[in-house]
Amino acid sequence: MTKATDAADQLGLTYQVTRHGRVNSLEEAAAARGIEPARLIKTIVVRLSDDDYRFVLVPGDREIAWPKLRTLLGVSRISMPDKDTAFAVTGYVRGTITPLGSTHAWPVIADERITGTISIGGGDHGVGITVDAEALTKALSATVADVTD
Repeated sequence: MTKATDAADQLGLTYQVTRHGRVNSLEEAAAARGIEPARLIKTIVVRLSDDDYRFVLVPGDREIAWPKLRTLLGVSRISMPDKDTAFAVTGYVRGTITPLGSTHAWPVIADERITGTISIGGGDHGVGITVDAEALTKALSATVADVTD
């Protein structure tokens, strides 16, 4: 399978893999996976400092609320790394980033609206992992908070 499914297995998660090939939008990916866009979870890697990153799990129909995220983390500045840095710190290229199987287990923050059955990236283009949100956030020891608009 993939590094992501290997990690899901190691975490004891029950999941289903969907393979659909490349898509051009989040809406296309959601349709290919048979879910609503809000149930397709984007994994955004953010940088707090040179060697300090976080994975932020965001519902597909929402965006990171930067002031909320900065307040939660107690920092005044957060940035998004360039594509090369994102790959270096996760082992995944943009568009495939997931906390599952990342080369570094950065802390995870999950928006509080992520509930029920969701689909998260499977670590490759056109691969999704459908999983229970609560099981995933628990397995990843995620901080669950209001971090989106």
